Amino acid sequence: MFYVTLVVVLVVCGSFAWNLTARGAYESAEYAIVESDGQFEIREYPDLMLASTSMRTASQGNDGSFMRLFQYISGKNETDQKVAMTTPVFMAETESDASKARMGFVIPKEVAVRGAPKPASGDVEIRKREGGKFAVIRFSGRMEKKDIDEAEAKLRTWIQTKGLVGESEKESAGYDPPWTPGPLRRNEVLIRLKSNESATKPAG
Repeated sequence: MFYVTLVVVLVVCGSFAWNLTARGAYESAEYAIVESDGQFEIREYPDLMLASTSMRTASQGNDGSFMRLFQYISGKNETDQKVAMTTPVFMAETESDASKARMGFVIPKEVAVRGAPKPASGDVEIRKREGGKFAVIRFSGRMEKKDIDEAEAKLRTWIQTKGLVGESEKESAGYDPPWTPGPLRRNEVLIRLKSNESATKPAG
């Protein structure tokens, strides 16, 4: 029994270490933590440039949206330039149609400064994600619709308890490849805080 337990512990630790190493191999979107409270945070994001495409809500890329963006960073652009993969993959609802959303890959900082290559496909566009303050909840597991909805409900309750006001739209963000075990996955729901509300208290 001791050896079985030891093997399980080693497998779990090895998986955890591998996942952190794999995730750490990619550039991640910058942000500053303004306040931290368990699984909740308030973050300040700078403007980010995204390679973006439309997707069906909650499809998680199964409608071909992920592959369109992957082809773009693999060189399907006007200069045949390969663009490094980054984290996270953002998924945001659209204001005009609740059944649709947009998936976005963050353009690496150095590429964004030089100017991202123009997509060869009309299904992909380069757009700016406006910076600002966001309330964020972090959770593991698969990003099924019910999990995202549950995380959003918890986040909105937390926002209310802090005396803040969030926008009606939300974003979800995934940091891991599909084969990463659920317990090791990093998922987030983000809600932009309204600019006229105070969300600048220091952490702690």
